[in-house]
Amino acid sequence: MRSIRKFAYAAVLGLSIFTIQPTLAAAEDARGVFTLSHEVHWQNSVLGPGDYAFSLKGAGRPTFLMIRGIRGTDTDAMLLVSEVRPAKSNGSSQLILVPRGGQSFVSSMELPGYEMALHFVVPPEGASK
Repeated sequence: MRSIRKFAYAAVLGLSIFTIQPTLAAAEDARGVFTLSHEVHWQNSVLGPGDYAFSLKGAGRPTFLMIRGIRGTDTDAMLLVSEVRPAKSNGSSQLILVPRGGQSFVSSMELPGYEMALHFVVPPEGASK
């Protein structure tokens, strides 16, 4: 149990590797770019290391996060956001990862610049794929 906590803590600290930078966008759409240093599972999509652009579509429900690979990363994804909440901090944007079965899963995307946090479905702990 303690090793799982240490791994989760290390994953959160490792988010300094990820950069999410907001870009100019319409008031209702969030946009930006980020870089992944390793393979990440994001709901039913698997994103490899590389650079990605994102945009948030839908002012109401349902809300979709569109991800597009850039600079040689040829992966695109459209993800249903399970919940949108107010951002918890005023700091920098970040992806929150949780470990499951030796793999990394995105549980949320904090976007304080847009005053929101996006939450995603993650397999329960101990679930096998």
